[in-house]
Amino acid sequence: VRHAPAADKKKFKKTGKPDSLRPLTAEGKKKMRRAAKGLKRIAPSVDLIASSPFLRAKQTGEIVSHEFRKAEQILVEELSANAAPQDTVRWLGRRKEKTIALVGHEPHLSGLIALLLAGDSKEITVLKKGQACLLESPGTPNPKTAKLLWSLQPDQLALIGK
Repeated sequence: VRHAPAADKKKFKKTGKPDSLRPLTAEGKKKMRRAAKGLKRIAPSVDLIASSPFLRAKQTGEIVSHEFRKAEQILVEELSANAAPQDTVRWLGRRKEKTIALVGHEPHLSGLIALLLAGDSKEITVLKKGQACLLESPGTPNPKTAKLLWSLQPDQLALIGK
């Protein structure tokens, strides 16, 4: 799941605060709540929600967690905006949960998807803000072992959630 729409990057920079503290907008929260309802319909079970520690991803994860009956949410450095997709794959390999929702950023998530699908982290897709996709991997996730089951933009998820 890519984080929902956040405050304008240029305007936020003028506050002097680090980008990691840039929050979701009110409209971004609203859009993500609608999208999360659709996400719950097509992925009814999530064992863990792992979010980047950046505020906008954490807030997105909280919205998803609420929809999934307060599923546990943890903050994971390997999902930060500048994290390497290979580090995220190693982190996933240490987890025991069956279904993990990852909440993060672009281009990290696209690189992770490409690595899991094709074995190379060159982007083969780009997730819009609030977009989600489902990858399935037999056993421990490794490069070139996953299958893409679906990828839906937030407006599509919202329609499913109605």
